[in-house]
Amino acid sequence: MKAGVLIILLALPVFLYIFLRVFGQNKYSLPVYYPQGVDSVQVDGKWKVDSVYHTITPFEFTNQDNKKISGAAVKGKIYVADFFFTRCGSICPKMSSQLSRVQEAFKGDQDIKILSFSIDPEHDSVEVLKNYAAQYKAESNQWHFLTGDKHKIYELGQKGFKIAVGKEKEEVTPDYFHSSRLMLIDKQGRIRGYYNGVSRDDVDKLILEIKVLLQEYKG
Repeated sequence: MKAGVLIILLALPVFLYIFLRVFGQNKYSLPVYYPQGVDSVQVDGKWKVDSVYHTITPFEFTNQDNKKISGAAVKGKIYVADFFFTRCGSICPKMSSQLSRVQEAFKGDQDIKILSFSIDPEHDSVEVLKNYAAQYKAESNQWHFLTGDKHKIYELGQKGFKIAVGKEKEEVTPDYFHSSRLMLIDKQGRIRGYYNGVSRDDVDKLILEIKVLLQEYKG
């Protein structure tokens, strides 16, 4: 009996060491969406074959402070994107409320941005967006509400972020359709996650996965 206990005590440090070596590191990583093939890339002076992924197409729109915000301006940043319009009385206020939680979680971190693209740019002027942003206490250096050419915004949503966005019929009162998804974009402009923007649980997951992505860049 004593011999058995002794063997267990002697083996315990070895078991703990193996456990920590195998499980003690963060093995969780986020997927990269829409692979487009493979290409040769040079890393540390050596060529290797690596996967190539879809990246967000270039864009430039105007934010609530009447400043131009482009894809180049968020290059090297992690950002969350959504599509909305200020006259939306259904899901948009819920999405914006959830995004205010994301802003609060990363307040002051200039590596994290939020981009909200209006799909009703004829109505959503700079002034209208500024008033809307104030309702959600948006920090204009971190959370950008964007307006611009309608067709370019729709094309960006459909081809860039790969979501449904558009206008169902031409009327004085707009009848728009758009996704409730939030998109997580990494520093290379690749899509790393989709989340239900009206679900608190899904936005909790988004906040967690932004932290995972930050750790991924820290190595």
